[in-house]
Amino acid sequence: MRILICYASFSGNTKEVAELIEKKLLKENQDVYVYRIGSGSIPDPSLFDVMMIGSFTWGKGSTPEVVKDFIYEIGYKPPTVFVFGTGDTQFGGDLLFCHAAVKLAKFYQSSYKPLKIEQSPRGAQEEKVISWTEGVLTHCMNYLKK
Repeated sequence: MRILICYASFSGNTKEVAELIEKKLLKENQDVYVYRIGSGSIPDPSLFDVMMIGSFTWGKGSTPEVVKDFIYEIGYKPPTVFVFGTGDTQFGGDLLFCHAAVKLAKFYQSSYKPLKIEQSPRGAQEEKVISWTEGVLTHCMNYLKK
């Protein structure tokens, strides 16, 4: 599969998640391209089988403007999108935790639950990223066989 991983990161947490996902996918012999949102020309999602999009949650549950601009510039909703996000429960509690990821998954009608990581994916959360990536990969394999 050709997989596009797009992410926005200010503190580096979402970047770390994207890197863990990329590492796992490469171990599984997938063709992976990583794009940091806002870093230049946007790759054409139609050239990929799957798009993964990662975002931190801004303010009180908001999706960052740079991510909204990215979505607008793409101009359409790719059919197979999976979402991951980072957040901090101290800003809004469980209700707003990784709310940008939840909203993006709903917007793209993602067929797999979004990954939500508290701040950095280090420690026990690293396994959570790997497990989610394995689940998405299995889900994609089954979906693309249809």
